[in-house]
Amino acid sequence: MQIKDAVVFITGANRGLGLAYARAALAAGAKKVYAAARDPKSVTLDGVVPVALDVTQTAQVEAAARACGDVTLVINNAGISRGSSLLSDDSLDAARAEFDTNFFGLWAVSRAFAPVLAKNGGGAIVNVLSALSWITFPSVATYSTSKSAAWSLSNGLRNELAGQGTQVVSVHVGYMDTDMASHVPGDKTSPDDVARQTLVAVEAGEPEVLADATARQVKQGFGATPPAYAAAG
Repeated sequence: MQIKDAVVFITGANRGLGLAYARAALAAGAKKVYAAARDPKSVTLDGVVPVALDVTQTAQVEAAARACGDVTLVINNAGISRGSSLLSDDSLDAARAEFDTNFFGLWAVSRAFAPVLAKNGGGAIVNVLSALSWITFPSVATYSTSKSAAWSLSNGLRNELAGQGTQVVSVHVGYMDTDMASHVPGDKTSPDDVARQTLVAVEAGEPEVLADATARQVKQGFGATPPAYAAAG
């Protein structure tokens, strides 16, 4: 599909990568960009349509799909990280919160908008995942499990939506220069670059974006002995 004249719906669009996607879509000639956030007043980018949406609230997700019936591209960007290991005292609570947003929220939005996309010719769904979909470390272990589940979900959605002509694109990236990774030292990928690569992949019909060297290195490590995902972090 083409981004020019597309109608784009972006979750978590008030800052970070979501804001970068909104800017990139407008620059590429999208006809309309819905910028969804828990607090629509936090959406300040000119040229977008703010939408109130908490992806963990099914009623809000369904209401958004009804209100935004012209959408042709959904970008599931909303995500949280609680920074928990698997065996910490708060790990189950952290994981439940992360799964509610990163997995069940993504699923709910995709399911609600699938009929909208079908009605409008198929379109595409972009799911923002992570290099941590494939590897994990103690400081992000519960987050990694939620993103790994979202990767599997994305692959399943790709199979089930193929019949209606809906493309599903998984975006894998390491640390980006956003609030979520502000505590992490070292070089980080520009969210604007990730957004640009994603829209190029959508137009090219690609199923996956490896948006930085970290994601590419981890993917290549699948064939190593031991594979990258089995190495102790």
